[in-house]
Amino acid sequence: MGKIKLEVLISAVDKNAAELIPQMHIATDAVLVNQCGRYGYETIAVQGGRVKCFSMPERGVGLSRNTALLHASGDVTLFSDEDIILTSDYGEKIRRAYESLPDADLILFNVEVGASRRTYWNREIRRITYRNYGRYPAYSISARLDALRRANVHYSLLFGGGAKYSNGEDSLFLRDCLKAGLRIYAHTACIGREQERESTWFSGYHEKFFRDRGVLYHYLYGKLALPLSLRFLLAHRKTMCREIPVDKAFRIMRAGVREARGR
Repeated sequence: MGKIKLEVLISAVDKNAAELIPQMHIATDAVLVNQCGRYGYETIAVQGGRVKCFSMPERGVGLSRNTALLHASGDVTLFSDEDIILTSDYGEKIRRAYESLPDADLILFNVEVGASRRTYWNREIRRITYRNYGRYPAYSISARLDALRRANVHYSLLFGGGAKYSNGEDSLFLRDCLKAGLRIYAHTACIGREQERESTWFSGYHEKFFRDRGVLYHYLYGKLALPLSLRFLLAHRKTMCREIPVDKAFRIMRAGVREARGR
């Protein structure tokens, strides 16, 4: 069996490709989709491969990731963002993980982020199921490209930066992978760190936040959307419900669920 070909799929907005690629420490093949108000294509050589750089005026992180997937050709793909700085040995860490988990279709890796933004940290190698998939950001996700294409899994165009509703596209993606029967593992290897910056989607726990979360819960949980909305609010009430009380936030989330249902 030959060496696994790794390809990083990068989503960026208004970036200079020649500056961004070394900043991220890209040292393998990659596909960069830069949403920057124009169309264009170029290739940039790096020590471990080449980067295919696509420029496009359309916006939306889901569209960006799907465009990168369309042009991907590696054995294993790693989703990434413009604010991720990869470790010098990220390629070998990812290859070794897939060699040690030959039945894995996707592997979710650790990426260091600020304490206020951390939603997970893998302390053991374990299987990801419907019980524990919801806390992983896109930049932690790697996948065998042929598995994604066989399953016909893509990112939602409704959620994420530049879309109608705020975040949640990464959770929907992993949920769709599970529904398609793909095998997902969490791994303890750390492959990079996030540069702290202002969020592209979060601007506070206001009405839009709760309404968008209600829409997301409909797509994630179906008939369980309302009870899980209430559980979510009660679990996070000290942080999220300082300005909008729990009862009002629940009404707003319920309106979001109804919006998603079309009634």
